Amino acid sequence: MKFLTNSLAKKMWLTVTAAIIITILYSYFLSYLFYEKIYVENVRESLLTEGRSLSSEYMGGPLTEDLREKIDWYNSKSETEVFIVSNPRELSACLPFEIDYQTLIGEEEREELLKGSAVEKMGYEKRFDRKIMGVIIPLLDDNRLQGIIYLYVPLAKISEITQDFAYLWFAAAMIFTVISIILGTMLVKKLTKPLLDMKDAADHVSKGYYEIHLNIDSKDEIGQLANAFNHMSSSIQKEDEKKKDFLANVSHELRTPISYVKGYSEALISEMAESEEDRQKYLQLILRESKRMERLVGDLLDLSKLESDEYKLEKMPLPLGQLIEDAIEKYKPILREKNLDLQYRLDPEVIINGDEGRIEQIIQNIMDNSIRYTAEGRISIRLSQEKDKCVIEIEDTGIGISEEHLSKIKQRFYRVNKGRTRSDGGTGLGLAIAEKLVKLHQGELTVLSELNKGTKVRIVLPLFEIR
Repeated sequence: MKFLTNSLAKKMWLTVTAAIIITILYSYFLSYLFYEKIYVENVRESLLTEGRSLSSEYMGGPLTEDLREKIDWYNSKSETEVFIVSNPRELSACLPFEIDYQTLIGEEEREELLKGSAVEKMGYEKRFDRKIMGVIIPLLDDNRLQGIIYLYVPLAKISEITQDFAYLWFAAAMIFTVISIILGTMLVKKLTKPLLDMKDAADHVSKGYYEIHLNIDSKDEIGQLANAFNHMSSSIQKEDEKKKDFLANVSHELRTPISYVKGYSEALISEMAESEEDRQKYLQLILRESKRMERLVGDLLDLSKLESDEYKLEKMPLPLGQLIEDAIEKYKPILREKNLDLQYRLDPEVIINGDEGRIEQIIQNIMDNSIRYTAEGRISIRLSQEKDKCVIEIEDTGIGISEEHLSKIKQRFYRVNKGRTRSDGGTGLGLAIAEKLVKLHQGELTVLSELNKGTKVRIVLPLFEIR
């Protein structure tokens, strides 16, 4: 059974075959119905018409020889066998087959005849090897049954009726079968080819060949499925490329601090440092690179948590202005070291419902980027209210972002500078984490930038509702 249904083409052929069989059976049923309802009904109507026409020759009284001669003459000319008798018992002598007149005309039939109604009889006759349709017409005179006219005709078999069309029917059936096979084969191939192409493409994708593309132009469900597959394959390819790039970034970011830690640790162990000042310098470098690794691992863990549905914020009413001022306080030493001017104007009335640690992380991630990519000039921070929202704007006068990269800058793992220099070697996770955290607070993060003119990050958050 699995052999018959292990492919869509076989299933379709089984469906077509079943449809043909059902059609043949239905045709047979219709033929039998037409035979019963049309042919037999026509014979019955014809016998009744003939019988009533002949009975109109009867004028009452006993049956006359003249009437009998007319009936016999009609019988000799007609294909229908016609007999007229005054007593049903006489039929056994007239008919070419045996009958039981009491069965032929019982009490119920006699009552019908006395009412002037014709009696119809149909049954199988062994001598003729077929059914016989008979009609009995009463000849009444003053409600007295003077005689009957009996008409019968053997019913033709349905095979005999269609005999003249048998060869034509067979030839037409053969032509229909050949055409059905040809058209069916073409249709099955046309319907299954896109699916087979998708199967092959799926096999290629499962092996890592994401560049495969299906060229299916149909607009039906199969075409829509092919477009969805192409979109899926393209998305997987992009995701794979981003992950490869991410792994390369992480490898570089980890390799560099690990090299520093390893090198300076070996120097300390082998007592290569000539003075206490050198030893302190080496320890400071080891501490700095350790923190760098810690930050990278922390970002990766944060991103993993944020992408899961189980991550929950611990929200509370927060005075946002004070939170931002505290967050930027730790950046003042590095700002002085880089000779960058910090300007901020914060609305103290702004209160939001948020997670304190995560809001601070958003500010820190954006400030880290601003400081990293700003060599001179200033960084300004503004907090204001707009209706039922608050707006945080962090703007710098740094190197900016070109339009080519601006649309992708918030994607995880994305880096503008592919060179990964020490001076601007971010991991490409800061903005991705910040945006996810902003969305968890039902807010929106937008990046506006122009190359060599600076960058502005705009965050919109809902205000705390006092109920």
